[in-house]
Amino acid sequence: MSILETILSRTRADLADRRVRVPLVELQARCRDRAPARDVRRALRREAGQGARRRGALRVIAEIKQASPSRGVIRPGFDPVALARAYAAAGAQAISVLTDVPFFQGSLDHLAAVRAAVEVPLLRKDFHVDPYQLWEARAAGADAVLLIVAALPVGQLQDLLGLSRELGLAALVEIHTRPELDVAMASGADLIGINNRDLQRFVVSLETTFALLPLVPDPTVLVSESGIAEPAQVARLAAAGVDAILVGEGLLRHPDVGEALRRLCDTP
Repeated sequence: MSILETILSRTRADLADRRVRVPLVELQARCRDRAPARDVRRALRREAGQGARRRGALRVIAEIKQASPSRGVIRPGFDPVALARAYAAAGAQAISVLTDVPFFQGSLDHLAAVRAAVEVPLLRKDFHVDPYQLWEARAAGADAVLLIVAALPVGQLQDLLGLSRELGLAALVEIHTRPELDVAMASGADLIGINNRDLQRFVVSLETTFALLPLVPDPTVLVSESGIAEPAQVARLAAAGVDAILVGEGLLRHPDVGEALRRLCDTP
């Protein structure tokens, strides 16, 4: 199996145990006590400009993760709350929190702790394959969830998009190819993430964004994900018309993630 298939298989297996430990009715009760979700699309969308160009600074989703299947442990001494506060102080418009346990050493507790610490919108980044996970995300304080087209049959993607809207969650619909983009648009996605990493082989190329960008219609909010580590890359993406970038490892390997974020975006 590919890495993606392995992760999805484990995700589905773990769901049965989570449903027993925290019944759906309990999650639904927690969601009723939540304040309305923050507006992720508004936080990430740049102002319209001439042609495909956007005005204003590129928006940033800064990522919190402890490890990855391809890189192992990324951040020794991992402290999600300290990272979130540093990102917010450095100007991140949103924060992504990895909650997958076996492959990324994440946790829903990390998401809940970050929610209590910062006010910026939060994306639960996980491999969502079941409605239960969206209730989990909202109960823990997420404002958005990741839906990966490569991981979901079309009908399931549409169902999860529908539930996300009911729960007030934005859905960052992730694609890597033209056929996946077509599926996302036909399903009504209005927040698209172009993953520069091929989830089958984990090969990264920023050219994926530049190839697919012209095919994404306005007013879709467009996020470029993975492989972004240099200010020149950020400038090129901004000039091409991308609304936002999602950056994790390029920041997390620096001792001071706030300073790393400022340098990446060339801001004081």
